[in-house]
Amino acid sequence: MVRGSLRKLDDEDGQYLETLLLKQSLAPKNYKLSELDNKKLKISIVNSTDGQIIVSVPDDEKDTEGTKKQIQTEQYESIKVQAKLAEIGERMNLKIWLPRSDRQRVLEIWKPESEQSLLERLPLNYDDVTLRTIENIDVLWIRKHSIIRAFEVEHTTSIYSGILRMADLMALQPNLSIKAHIVAPVQRRSKVLQEIARPVFSLLERGPLSESCTYISYDTVSDLLNDKNLEYMNDTVLEKYAEYAEDADI
Repeated sequence: MVRGSLRKLDDEDGQYLETLLLKQSLAPKNYKLSELDNKKLKISIVNSTDGQIIVSVPDDEKDTEGTKKQIQTEQYESIKVQAKLAEIGERMNLKIWLPRSDRQRVLEIWKPESEQSLLERLPLNYDDVTLRTIENIDVLWIRKHSIIRAFEVEHTTSIYSGILRMADLMALQPNLSIKAHIVAPVQRRSKVLQEIARPVFSLLERGPLSESCTYISYDTVSDLLNDKNLEYMNDTVLEKYAEYAEDADI
């Protein structure tokens, strides 16, 4: 009410606020900003050919559609797939990045063979806006200072957040050569591929999102994890299973 309009306060409320302000002026107390407060105050700016542009980098939001039981079940399935992708990457001798918001739950399932497998800090030299976008991607496979593969796991009712994050990354870094994948249950295959092929994602500077972002099924992830020869493979094995929107019958 104080911020949103010029409505007159009740006398009682006004006196209460005045008392607090006077008390603060006489004996100042420091109120530390939370991490969320700092994020809200920070302006994200990117450089473009038309000058600097203010942008928004949304936090990773959990889906709230459906019943509570359904949401919990879907989120747990998503976490299990993140754990499988992390284990596959580790067995291929790649470093793993997981969003800090998901780490604890993923590590309850995936037990890294080495303490060095899971990165605490991204070894990447990008601007702050790009790094904040990358940090929220569900799973990254990294070799030295390069992202080899990026995965967004989509099980919940909405499948847009992961695709939008991948599109954001391609828009922010049009020269970045990265293989991106949307991982989802097979029954959501058509929906994922249709969204990747949307016209709005075909106008990116580096080319259509459909050329750099593919679909991989949950079943494929499970099959790959169970392959006895996994340690002798490298990330290019995914090309055998990844589906491009332009090649799919949708």
